[in-house]
Amino acid sequence: MSRQMGDSQRRFLQTMMACGIVDEPGARRLYQYCCETHNSEYTPDQLDDFIDTINSKLQPLFMQIRKGISEDSGHQYYALVNMAVTDVTRMSSDYADNELELFVKTMDLIVGSDNGSASSTDILNSADTLTSKKLKKSETEHLLNRLVHDKWLNEFCCVICFCSLMEPYIRTMYQDQVKVCHICHNIAIQCQICENPTCGIKIHNPCVARYFKGRPEPRCPACEDFWPHEIPEPDVRSSPSLAMDSKIRLFHLQPFVSMECFQTERGGRCLVARRGDRRVK
Repeated sequence: MSRQMGDSQRRFLQTMMACGIVDEPGARRLYQYCCETHNSEYTPDQLDDFIDTINSKLQPLFMQIRKGISEDSGHQYYALVNMAVTDVTRMSSDYADNELELFVKTMDLIVGSDNGSASSTDILNSADTLTSKKLKKSETEHLLNRLVHDKWLNEFCCVICFCSLMEPYIRTMYQDQVKVCHICHNIAIQCQICENPTCGIKIHNPCVARYFKGRPEPRCPACEDFWPHEIPEPDVRSSPSLAMDSKIRLFHLQPFVSMECFQTERGGRCLVARRGDRRVK
């Protein structure tokens, strides 16, 4: 029998609906805040169990709160993910069809590259091959800036949050091209590759830093060949703040009462928070 969601889980979900993605320290602070606000039991090491209760209620909506890592920093994040692969996940409500088409072409460039990135020049050239409404150069540049701002791409056009937000889509669309990191077992796009042709395992740069730290001679963990790549220094910086405190204060003033599922005009489903007699998407 699945556990029932209480007010603490509802408040946590409401915040995730507003933020989309939260770094791990922020998620732990939010977990503590929700439990203390609603006088429910708070156990610091039970965050994942707390989220599992929420996920059991999200499953019929094809949604899930998932933990992932940033490929460039190794920091962990929690993200509210659309598990359906009918569109480019949750981007479909925020971007026009031609913008989504260009993003898919950018994904093709990134996944098919040797270094997990795509140059702005290649992306601008892809804009000329759109089958939907063409984008001008200025519109394409504006779209790239927006994708960076929305944290779908970083400044080098490498997709961020692969392991959480985009994983269902990537695993389905690029199943023959995508491998997982040998260390953390998450999708590996921006990574180092073993040069032994019979091996070829991939390891994220942050995982490389942690795995080879203190080892006098780096060797592949799979085939034991010498690892010829540069070993980066472990990133000991804390993960970037995602302004969680302001979100928490916002929802302190607007308590979450219930959630409902509604059919959309396209035949999909959407999750709606209800506060009193008001519905808030």
